[in-house]
Amino acid sequence: MRKGLRVLLVEDEQMDAALLLDHLDRFDYEVTWQRVETREGMAAALASRQWDLIISDFSLPQFSARGALALRRELGTDLPFLIVSGTIEEEEAVEALRQGADDFITKGRLSRLGPAIERSLRESEERKARRVAEERLRQAQKMEAIGLLAGGVAHDFNNLLGVIQGYGELLLKDPAGEDVGRKRIDQILQAAQRGAALTRQLLAFSRQQPLEARSIDLNTVVISLEPMLTRLIGEDVEVATLLSDRLHLVKADPAQVEQVLLNLAVNARDAMRSGGRLIIETSNVELDDTYVLSHPDASRGSHVLLAVTHTGHGMDPGTLSHIFAPFFTTKEAGKGTGLGLTTVYGIARKSGGHVGVYSEPGRGTTFKVYFPQTEERLSAASARPSPGARGTGSETVLLVEDEPALRAVIAELLQQGGYTVIDGPSPEATLVAGEEHSGPIHLILTDLVMPRVSGLEAVTRVRAGRPDVKVLYMSGYTIAAAEHQASLPEGYAFLQKPFTIDALLQKVREVLDSPH
Repeated sequence: MRKGLRVLLVEDEQMDAALLLDHLDRFDYEVTWQRVETREGMAAALASRQWDLIISDFSLPQFSARGALALRRELGTDLPFLIVSGTIEEEEAVEALRQGADDFITKGRLSRLGPAIERSLRESEERKARRVAEERLRQAQKMEAIGLLAGGVAHDFNNLLGVIQGYGELLLKDPAGEDVGRKRIDQILQAAQRGAALTRQLLAFSRQQPLEARSIDLNTVVISLEPMLTRLIGEDVEVATLLSDRLHLVKADPAQVEQVLLNLAVNARDAMRSGGRLIIETSNVELDDTYVLSHPDASRGSHVLLAVTHTGHGMDPGTLSHIFAPFFTTKEAGKGTGLGLTTVYGIARKSGGHVGVYSEPGRGTTFKVYFPQTEERLSAASARPSPGARGTGSETVLLVEDEPALRAVIAELLQQGGYTVIDGPSPEATLVAGEEHSGPIHLILTDLVMPRVSGLEAVTRVRAGRPDVKVLYMSGYTIAAAEHQASLPEGYAFLQKPFTIDALLQKVREVLDSPH
């Protein structure tokens, strides 16, 4: 039975093409073919249909086998490639093989054509099989990595939930003094902050967290985060900041820069079990060609440096070579997900910068994060409000939330801010209460994704009778994920869970004060 074969001929002589086709017929091939003479013709032929094989003359008036091999590489195809030529020097033939040709055959020995085609097609199928096997292996490795990630996350979250639940039950059952209660509340808040930080870390690592880059002053970020870092690090570690005057601005997401600082601080704390010193520095630096040559992921020009140094145990060269790899950790099993430094690296790269590290065993470690300087003016939204500056008010808020415990705490926080809150045991009951309310309702604060009624449906229902009411959506999903799940209106206001009391009250005040 004749074998089908689709051949693209790169040949300028019709007689030579006919001779090749005659030999293919003798080898029992039923050939579908097309002849081209130029680079443009070959590109069009490859784009127009599928081929099994390319047979090319070595030299053509307007083209050549070398040019055809180069075009094949540019187009990313792996078609078997045979050179058939009247004359070809040995050095030229060897060079063609180096460039990717499968074989070369002189026109005086076309008896080799059939075996050469069979071998080339067989090797092509073997290459395809290897690629499939390698892809399956990569997929298996990804699944194994996901399993490791899931195990680490489950362990860490169970620990966090255990802390929260345990201290919560103690507060309920033990009528201790105010000081004891305060310490337990601090433990609960620290555990919750660690849980929120871990979620942000996972989102940043998986690139699900949207980048909200704007011009910021890194000194402002460091100063605003310093009190939290001091609590996070512990009393046995001294935290020092050396912030440069007249620091240039950078364009980055301030929340992700905070994530970089938090991750590096946690890393430092774990390296200083017996105490030590953590130093945070900022400065303006210029990266020149010499630096870029030795750091391929860096770019030359003006940058702002954020350096974090600790005096704990350092790292040997073997450890340093793996520190940015996903899931790599030197901590005990269950003590970390191995995503901290990977996240730092990813955030720096997404911001156009890069990360350098210097460490020696027993002599501490310095991480240097470089952000490109921006000429844009300081964004008004980049300045963090001072702690305790809350947006209070006296308006009425309709609170639509399906999780009872969360609804209760949000209602209490709003009431502490001076607002009147209308809510109910379920979203449906809340909407009924809103319809029955005789006074004004100034704001709907609603979860976006709920099981029986969505946030969008709740807003539509309320605005049917109160078209001027303002809306603030909230969700445990990221903004990107929330937009994927719901067709949000243009200019919507959004609050990411979990949020602090300051973030809640400030956002509520911002929406209430905004134009309709």
